[in-house]
Amino acid sequence: MKQAALSLLTMLFSALACSAALGAAQPGATPAMTGFTPSAAAEQSALEQRFDALLDPADLRDWMKRMASEPNHVGAPHNRKNAEYLRDLFREWGWQAEIETFDVLYPTLERHALEMVAPLHFTAVLSEPPVAGDASSARTDVLPTYNVYGADGDVTAELVYVNYGMPDDYDELARRGVDMKGRIAIARYGGGWRGLKPKLALEHGAVGCLIYSDPKDDGYAVGETYPKGGWRPPEGAQRGSVADMPIYPGDPLTPGTGATRDAKRLPIPDAKTILRIPVMPISYADAQPLLAALAGPVAPVTWRGALPITYRIGPGPARVHLQIASEWSLKTLYDVIAKIPGAESPDEWVMRGNHRDGWTFGAWDPLSGHVAEMAEAKAIGALLKSGWKPRRTIVYASWDGEEAGLLGSTEWAETHADELRQKAVLYLNSDTNTRGIFQGGGSHSLQRFVNEILAIVEDPETKVSVQDRVRASIRVAGFGDPDDEKAKKKAAKVVDGGDIPLDPLGSGSDYTPFVQHLGIASLSLEYGGEDDQDGVYHSLYDTFEHYVRFGDPTFAYGIAEARTAGRAVLRMAQSDVLPLQFEAFAQTLEEYRDELRKLVDDRRKKSEELAKLLDARAFELAADPTRVVGPPERMPAVPYLDFSPLDNVLVRLEKLARAYDASLAALPGGPASLADERRDRLNGLLRGMEQALTDARGLPGRDWYRHLIYAPGLLTGYGAKTLPGVREAIEDDRWDEANRYLSITATALAGYCDRLDEAVRLLREAGGKSGK
Repeated sequence: MKQAALSLLTMLFSALACSAALGAAQPGATPAMTGFTPSAAAEQSALEQRFDALLDPADLRDWMKRMASEPNHVGAPHNRKNAEYLRDLFREWGWQAEIETFDVLYPTLERHALEMVAPLHFTAVLSEPPVAGDASSARTDVLPTYNVYGADGDVTAELVYVNYGMPDDYDELARRGVDMKGRIAIARYGGGWRGLKPKLALEHGAVGCLIYSDPKDDGYAVGETYPKGGWRPPEGAQRGSVADMPIYPGDPLTPGTGATRDAKRLPIPDAKTILRIPVMPISYADAQPLLAALAGPVAPVTWRGALPITYRIGPGPARVHLQIASEWSLKTLYDVIAKIPGAESPDEWVMRGNHRDGWTFGAWDPLSGHVAEMAEAKAIGALLKSGWKPRRTIVYASWDGEEAGLLGSTEWAETHADELRQKAVLYLNSDTNTRGIFQGGGSHSLQRFVNEILAIVEDPETKVSVQDRVRASIRVAGFGDPDDEKAKKKAAKVVDGGDIPLDPLGSGSDYTPFVQHLGIASLSLEYGGEDDQDGVYHSLYDTFEHYVRFGDPTFAYGIAEARTAGRAVLRMAQSDVLPLQFEAFAQTLEEYRDELRKLVDDRRKKSEELAKLLDARAFELAADPTRVVGPPERMPAVPYLDFSPLDNVLVRLEKLARAYDASLAALPGGPASLADERRDRLNGLLRGMEQALTDARGLPGRDWYRHLIYAPGLLTGYGAKTLPGVREAIEDDRWDEANRYLSITATALAGYCDRLDEAVRLLREAGGKSGK
């Protein structure tokens, strides 16, 4: 099957390469540009060609080498030096640039220890040795291996292996009679966000949590380990935050308020996002003796990693002593904020951001994306010096403190919340970037906008448009697994030249405060998938030396990222009418609604079928009596939900979306023909569209998250939950709440439709067609 998929991919790429029409736009052709008149589109195309010519991969390489030459964590001297270096570069390039500081709670490790005290004695190393050929890895001033915002503690207890430590894993433990109370969990990375692992361990009674990287996921089972290959060596460990970010990101002590010097702060014991048990990341070299000492049931097949041991669950007889002590104080963040004022609409802001801080050197995470952002800023500065001026204000941000919990972006967004709600028209984010295929997520009113850009940017390896290469990859994915319905549906959308769908935004990067708290239309764009970088994620080995071998050696995809994101910024800054379209959003919401219906129906069928199996004692009769695995718990009965409020508003939205998109396209003379007052009214409506999808009451149990269409899941962390107020209530059998949020979501969408209806009337009054 794998070979067949590769053969199909080869045929698709060959066909694309042979068809000039499927590549980047041809000379003399004016590409499609929503929000521009034909003449303005031609001018914009010429501007973008000038922008492209100013991008130099040598710059990206030089900037990364310098910025990754020393550790870049919060509080590191080099992190502040990088901020000052960036501020000065922005000013040199013609931008108005300043450093804005915030004071946040940021605990740093003072001491830690891990030892097995029974049935054997073993002391974990808890450090990463230098590797040959990587001078950076020999430095001794990096952060030790620890998880920020875990609790201090000194505990000794039996060990239990909990697989990935996700909810389904604890269900399996319960079926085997394993009680976590008073024990220490050892979980492997993967399956969900790291912060959920200790949170769920605590909820099940654990007193501590270890998190290790299994070689099956990013070590020798995947490929050669560093330095021979790019994958995680035995001693590599993954640092990271375990703050409960699905409740709220940012400084734990100032939720909803910027962490300025005089901000009112919570007492540390009252901070909801700080965990209550000690958590420690360890390497698979340190994990192997601990796992090998476990007895108890053999782990299920899907729980077994690639270590040369028999994976067992426990509890015990392995007994471990875990000790962590940290220094809990405020540290200063350094956000670099650079602006070019708009010549015509200075109070409309186009924002672009990437974080700068890393756990160690951060060459890949985050500097690979950050240097692309810098290339864009330098090129835009050169255009400015040549006499060009943007219509709207452009704001570029270099965020600090992202790794610990989106600190810099969240505190800045909370501090400037009122101004951002009034002025921001787009927040565009990137993070890591490597060799490979484009990946994008964001507000679906921007899907057509992104596709117009992807049709122009050339993929460095295949020389076809990025859009066509992504289409090919989606089609291959849909062909490769006949049981993957989601991949098949996605492939069907693009097979006849349809737009590349945007993924919904969950969390894990700096778009979160903008879209999910403030309701600002947002995008997150990057390239990747052909690199061997995952194995050094958050480790000592995320170095310049590693990246130029296994990430993007020629920085060609750094340039592709700059061309993609830079075009998005320039087009949003220059368009006569903000380039939003709504049919994709309406269609996507209908898909999300259908998913909810199916989720309810499937849950009802499963509940009924499970009840029959339990009543027939089927699990007992089918079980191996020598390996006790009890039956699953009975599921509650599933009622019928009232989808009518959502159904009705989606019918209206679909009609208005088609009318708006058609009316804009049919406008005589294009957007520039609108009178200034009418165009300003239209842009004001469009600017506030995303905010109409928020609710000030927030989501259940986490009022910081206000977006009713996209949110990180409470039990996924990074992964997105769509229509989250309804979906998570269904998943947790909170049926009254599900009905309530069906109504709340429908009400918000009705407000969205009201704004869209007014926008349609504005276009029709100006002479556009009805769009019927």
